[in-house]
Amino acid sequence: MTLPRRLPSPEPTLAGPHLDGLNPEQRAAVTAPDGPLLVLAGAGTGKTRVLTARLAHLLVTGRARPGEVLAVTFTNKAAREMAERVERLIGRSVQGMWLGTFHAMGVRMLRAHAELVGLHPSFTILDTDDQLRLSKQVIQAAELDERRWPARALLALVQRWKDKGWTPERVPDSELSDFAMGRGRELYAAYQERLRTLNACDFGDLLLHGLALLNDHPDVLEQYRRRFRAILVDEYQDTNVAQYLWLRLLAQKHKNITCVGDDDQSIYSWRGAEIGNILRFEQDFPGATIVRLERNYRSTGHILGAAAGLIAHNRARHGKTLWTEGAMGEPVRIAGLWDEEEEARWVGEEIEALQRAGAPLASIAVLVRAGFQTRAFEERFIQMGLPYRVIGGPRFYERQEIRDAIAYLRLVASPDDDLAFERIVNLPRRGIGEAALKTLHAAARRRGTSLLRAARELVATDELAARTRGALARFLDQIEHWRALLGERRPRALAETILEESG
Repeated sequence: MTLPRRLPSPEPTLAGPHLDGLNPEQRAAVTAPDGPLLVLAGAGTGKTRVLTARLAHLLVTGRARPGEVLAVTFTNKAAREMAERVERLIGRSVQGMWLGTFHAMGVRMLRAHAELVGLHPSFTILDTDDQLRLSKQVIQAAELDERRWPARALLALVQRWKDKGWTPERVPDSELSDFAMGRGRELYAAYQERLRTLNACDFGDLLLHGLALLNDHPDVLEQYRRRFRAILVDEYQDTNVAQYLWLRLLAQKHKNITCVGDDDQSIYSWRGAEIGNILRFEQDFPGATIVRLERNYRSTGHILGAAAGLIAHNRARHGKTLWTEGAMGEPVRIAGLWDEEEEARWVGEEIEALQRAGAPLASIAVLVRAGFQTRAFEERFIQMGLPYRVIGGPRFYERQEIRDAIAYLRLVASPDDDLAFERIVNLPRRGIGEAALKTLHAAARRRGTSLLRAARELVATDELAARTRGALARFLDQIEHWRALLGERRPRALAETILEESG
């Protein structure tokens, strides 16, 4: 599918720092009139600059105020950088703008309207570790064989359905045959019910509940449609169905939406990305303006030629040809290697050759698609005595100790958060083992209450061993002490006390 080249005519009188240095295609995208705009931006063509300048242009020309703009990115870092760049370009604050990731924008909406989807505004957002624990509980409650139907597989299935915007009752029958003998929908419903009981969401819910909010409450939808006079979306080729439906609902009335993306860079279908979202933009928004950014500022001619030759075989694409005024550079080399060990040896030899030719190690990078792939390279570099540094690793909030600390804070703020309770009740070790935890779970189910409330009742009975009752009673006293600090609105003192007393 090839769309015609369609460039709007920019107004020659327009000027400003945000327009300085733009090439004709970039300027055309930035100054395009209100209405649906699709910017097909090839790799290295300045798409981030165009999106930032477009946002600045809307503010400078008075077509929207900061509070009337919804700008969606795929990372928090990109959102921060965009806000900083826009402020530099226009010389004033953009405070009040809705700028962030889909998840961040979803949270912001849900906090304001949580009751409409059956939650309290203080709902917890579960990380992957807690989601897995919850999935395991659902499988155990359904009396399924965890070895045959593991929690991770159930969680992947649920997240895939959420990416498609399906609530349990909307999952098609054709999707039910692959997991737990057709009980996938039932397990999904149980998982969602457990989340509501915990007053919690997983990441998929942030858009799924957002869709329900906009679909089921026309007054809320109209409120946001009036608010957002302009919508801008980065990396549109990576949106999933739920994100696409959410955006379409918000933009369908005024249709003033700018989407920047590259159909040739859609590589996340395994993560829910739907390439059809960008391919049918003109069908969703008839009369849309299409601008192609094809001048590449990053790569050499040989690299662009190799990439163009490869991507030309793709059938589902709009079509564009990247070019550069830069040098052709060295030809691209392709090496076919037997396994990861041979690959690591080959890369190591290449690095040594570059060193002998005078290249500093700091100018050499080895790129991998996933963290586990660094192992073979690290082992080889150690054998060679080659100094290296791994860039990346666990994110701050994914580190074990940070998760544990957050679980303490979650339980203090939300006493009914069973997942937080389960995580820290014996951390550090208090003598409250698996047997005691099973007794707590059974008591909580019988009473229809949370683990913490069940624990308060059990310490007054003889259902637990005396030593365990004592340890549990001391833990409950600590929770009450911390909750008192929370009531005094002393968050720093609370955090410091928890870390000191639980360490």
